[in-house]
Amino acid sequence: MSGGSDVSSPLSGRISTSSLSDLKDLEFSSESGCLSIVVLGASGDLAKKKTFPALFNLFQQGFIQSGEVHIFGYARSDMSDEGLRERIRGYLKGASDEHLSQFLQLIKYVSGSYDNGAGFELLNKTISENETSENNQPGNSRRLFYLALPPSVYPSVCKMIRSCCMTPSSHTGWTRVIVEKPFGKDLDSAEELSAQLGELFDEEQLYRIDHYLGKELVQNLLVLRFANRFFLPLWNRDNIDNVQIVFREDFGTDGRGGYFDQYGIIRDIIQNHLLQVFCLVAMEKPVSLSPEHIRDEKVKVLQSVSCINHDEVVLGQYDGYKDDPTVPNESNTPTFASVVLRVHNERWDGVPFVLKAGKALSSKKAEIRVQFKDAPGDIFRCKKQGRNEFVIRLQPSEAMYMKLTVKKPGLEMATEQSELDLSYGLRYQDVKIPEAYERLILDTISGCRQDRTSATSTVAYASPRGQHMR
Repeated sequence: MSGGSDVSSPLSGRISTSSLSDLKDLEFSSESGCLSIVVLGASGDLAKKKTFPALFNLFQQGFIQSGEVHIFGYARSDMSDEGLRERIRGYLKGASDEHLSQFLQLIKYVSGSYDNGAGFELLNKTISENETSENNQPGNSRRLFYLALPPSVYPSVCKMIRSCCMTPSSHTGWTRVIVEKPFGKDLDSAEELSAQLGELFDEEQLYRIDHYLGKELVQNLLVLRFANRFFLPLWNRDNIDNVQIVFREDFGTDGRGGYFDQYGIIRDIIQNHLLQVFCLVAMEKPVSLSPEHIRDEKVKVLQSVSCINHDEVVLGQYDGYKDDPTVPNESNTPTFASVVLRVHNERWDGVPFVLKAGKALSSKKAEIRVQFKDAPGDIFRCKKQGRNEFVIRLQPSEAMYMKLTVKKPGLEMATEQSELDLSYGLRYQDVKIPEAYERLILDTISGCRQDRTSATSTVAYASPRGQHMR
């Protein structure tokens, strides 16, 4: 988990922190062999905006080094090594020209289709030719395949990886494959995709990730809930009136409407990102921090969710969505959705969990807002000030704050609402907060399964209760 090792409360005055770099020796002390990182879909938006910048940040912090790691891009686009380097150069920030050049020289490009063995044979040949490092022992290799691709091509790509690009059986090391949400469009497709990948790879080789789990304050949720005594008696239906989990974007589909239209805002954001956050907010305390114990508690709370009431669902589509030439003129795919989940268990019965997500809205933010019930016997007549709230802002500008009613300074007994605020940018000025993709890629390299989603929970998230919504 993230955060400091001596945190007594989220608003503590003394907090000692551990950064990613503090864990470097521990993470990789048992690993050996050249590391080959293959980004499939290297010419796409996800790769250039997220995957390659995350790898660059890990390079800057020393987690991947020029003498130990090779990076390969694979896509259908016809371009050279230098063409890919120039394509991503503008997205790699915060380094000297020399440092940037060193990273770019690690990258090589292979062009090929996603369902033809010839391209993958060439990819395997290129990997094998470069599979050397300063400290590599002969016969050691580690291969990490990151699928920055639509889920529709996962099966064919994984078949090609299995047939052509696995770490040779004569070598020690491993092969790991990262697939990202959305994992299927409904229960049937999720189960089918899981079965297809399960036939090709062992569970230990598959890393199904939701990058939202790598965000710093999402990582902090379990710590906040279960390491701070004053939250424990408050986190239930006796004290909490409602919970809102909100994701807002101030831009539209930006030319990706054709892809987005296949899924809609519910499958793209609510069914994975927000549902993962919901699980961490609502689940019971796990036996330990092992991935299996956390997964079990997530599945339990999902199984306690009542069928969604259509009267508690709001769908919308922003004006101009169908102006995107890649979007069908008759599309009714929602770009906004608000869904109320109700958990039928002892802790949460009667508390609505409101999950909201939308594109092309007035602001960009993601937050968890826990609103408490009014204090009984209001002798100060302060209901007009608003309820107590605990807010966790996930992005932008990570922060946590509590809204409290206090006496307004002065001679009169007047009240006002104020905030206790922990802004990460101010409190941790000397600490680089890792991006979500950095953490998840690093965890996959080191074999940590804390933040990935298992086949069991992935199918649970695609439960039939949500199939009536697109």
